[in-house]
Amino acid sequence: MAALIRGVLEGDARAVARAISLVEDDRPELEALAAGLVEHTGGSCTIGLTGAPGVGKSTIAAGLVGALRARDLRVAVLAVDPTSPATGGALLGDRVRMQAHATDPGVFIRSMATRGHLGGMALATPEAVRVLEAAGYAQIIVETVGVGQAEVDVAAATDTAVVVLAPGLGDAVQIAKAGILEIADVFVVNKADREGADVLVRELRQMLELGTPREWSPPVLAVTATTGAGLDALLDAVEAHVAWARGSGALEAKRRARLLQEVAALAAARLRVELERALHADDALVADLLARRLDPRGAAARLLHRLDGAHRRG
Repeated sequence: MAALIRGVLEGDARAVARAISLVEDDRPELEALAAGLVEHTGGSCTIGLTGAPGVGKSTIAAGLVGALRARDLRVAVLAVDPTSPATGGALLGDRVRMQAHATDPGVFIRSMATRGHLGGMALATPEAVRVLEAAGYAQIIVETVGVGQAEVDVAAATDTAVVVLAPGLGDAVQIAKAGILEIADVFVVNKADREGADVLVRELRQMLELGTPREWSPPVLAVTATTGAGLDALLDAVEAHVAWARGSGALEAKRRARLLQEVAALAAARLRVELERALHADDALVADLLARRLDPRGAAARLLHRLDGAHRRG
């Protein structure tokens, strides 16, 4: 483990890849790895990129990588993909779209499945981000397919949440239904050269004006990622949000909440495993439950009491 930690801290790509594999698989070695890296984390800026399939998130991510490298910054892309039902691995579409950066030693690209974690992205992503921070990547882009809870998870796991939309997909209505207005820090209408893009930009701005006032007003940007048009403006908007968040204290508050939420989620996951193990081992409690001598609420209280007693004795 010492060699792996040293490799990550030196920025060795193979060590970083191996460490993220430990995160994906939720391996027992993670505890030692996390303890060895923690002092070297917290210095990176993270950009969350989410939106429905087909809006061009991966093309935007590739363009942002190019823009950040032009500013001489080391960049990592963590693409949280759907888990393959056949192999348990992630679908590697993002690597295909980012071939232009594949040989750049200042860029690390990883498609990551969340198969080993209860809660998927909510637990796996912060661990992987810390590995990348410890490896010295100044900017980390976290991309995921925006389906339901995924947008909220991205917003919670990153400093700046960018929601990508495209004309012709009914995005504005879906955003209003899903409450995405509240979690996005920057809106991007991609494929701005297509018919209806200007209408979507206008609808989004109107929805923001009618929504609950916020200290930070999310900009709505028109981008054509395939040509690079608008990507510099997007990067400027992200940097403006980070500067505002630092100055207002919002960034520190968000990172604090993120860490506390992660601790609670990890503790809950461990406790759930312990409770299920204790429940299946308690034949008397199960018998009372099945015979209707004990209701589920009472059984839960008894189980927690016994588990607490075991912890105290331990």
